[in-house]
Amino acid sequence: MKLNNGIRMTWLGHATFKFETEGNTFLLDPWVDSNPACPDELKTFDSLDVMYITHGHWDHMSDAVPIAKEHSPTVVAMIEVAKYLESKGVENTIGMNKGGTVSVNGVKATMVPASHSSSTIEEDGTIVYLGESTGFVLEFANGYKIYHAGDTCVFGDMRIIGEIYQPDLALLPIGGHFTMDPREAAYAAQLLNVPAIMPMHYGTFPLLTGTVDEFRKLTASLNVEIVELEVGETLD
Repeated sequence: MKLNNGIRMTWLGHATFKFETEGNTFLLDPWVDSNPACPDELKTFDSLDVMYITHGHWDHMSDAVPIAKEHSPTVVAMIEVAKYLESKGVENTIGMNKGGTVSVNGVKATMVPASHSSSTIEEDGTIVYLGESTGFVLEFANGYKIYHAGDTCVFGDMRIIGEIYQPDLALLPIGGHFTMDPREAAYAAQLLNVPAIMPMHYGTFPLLTGTVDEFRKLTASLNVEIVELEVGETLD
């Protein structure tokens, strides 16, 4: 698989990814500081230009506020998540909703559906619901498109995502329990009809029992490349 024209993608563990291209750094689902999978040397950033958040759960945005206050990136998220972050002192937010597209620093981000919940828990134990869970299709300046599914089970409209946006690479959860397991992710691969898939959201906790080996077996008959990264590894 090729990431064209200098797009560098680093898996920071779980569902967190860093993209670097044309002098800009993008972070998707900012969970690094307490992420047990993220290498210590990758938990800080020299600079950060744009941050995307798929939903409000702590393992996807618990570091959004401190990172945003340190680096002042543009934060792209569901409108309720954006408003919540603003209430915590985060500036430069873009609140949007599913079906919308925004262009920031040369990357077009389209918010697409996911089937999951979205909330955060305040210090007093109060649950604050933050709209709905989402995914993103990121289209880089060179035309390369990456679909980050967020947290989700498989759903039939993944076929629409594949047909309309035609991503080159899909980042799919396979861990199970809270998201798709390898069986559902393999069915998602059929619906999306993408040339390459990178598994994510597995192995971080004992509950996430899905494995890449199982996913490979279930997709062996499909015309798709399974791209397995080690946590902290970068694709150039």
